[in-house]
Amino acid sequence: MNDTSARPRILIIDDEEQIRRFLRISLKSQGYQVLEAATAADGLEQAATQMPDLVILDLGLTDADGKEVLREIRSWSACRIIVLSVRASESEKVLTLDGGANDYITKPFGIQEFLARVRNVLRAPGDLAGSGGVYNDGYLHIDLTRRQILVNGTPVHMTRKEFAVLASLVTHPGLVITQSHLLKEIWGPSHAEDTHYLRNFVGRIRQKLCDNPEQPHYIETEPGVGYRFIDHRAT
Repeated sequence: MNDTSARPRILIIDDEEQIRRFLRISLKSQGYQVLEAATAADGLEQAATQMPDLVILDLGLTDADGKEVLREIRSWSACRIIVLSVRASESEKVLTLDGGANDYITKPFGIQEFLARVRNVLRAPGDLAGSGGVYNDGYLHIDLTRRQILVNGTPVHMTRKEFAVLASLVTHPGLVITQSHLLKEIWGPSHAEDTHYLRNFVGRIRQKLCDNPEQPHYIETEPGVGYRFIDHRAT
């Protein structure tokens, strides 16, 4: 219990003392190590010297815009970053996620959702590598190497681009992948604005996975921003 080496280290960068205290208590109750910074300058220094596994970053800091802090950290670190902000516009979310954030949570937020997002982000992106490129939760089986999909034991055929969209989502479980990222990655930069095209593809993928868009089990929509794959494997 006293060995902290295996416990994820989380740095909170937020100028609101009450928010820091609320998050500190909640995170420590889950066994995480917690560091705190009230300014962008202190946050950057701790991010560089303490090497946190995850940074919780507020965009509305007093000494710098949080997006500048995000860009600075991303220039030399691959640590996970969750942005907290009262800025709820779709464009702000897209810019922040495309700028390197792993997730975006709008204030005010529920603590259970917040802790679930933390757990998801700390689950390493691309962690299918440790299981041979296979996702299997007992119902859905995806083999990225063999390009094989089974739904409740029944083979499912997907086109090359449908599979590419699903593969991009499933290799980053719990993280929002923006529409523009998916479009540029799979169709090319000239299609970055073809969001209606992507919606059609995601709709077909959901049908093939028997996933209800009104109550999604696997592919969750972040309206106007992107999509998130929900990981149902036992942890």
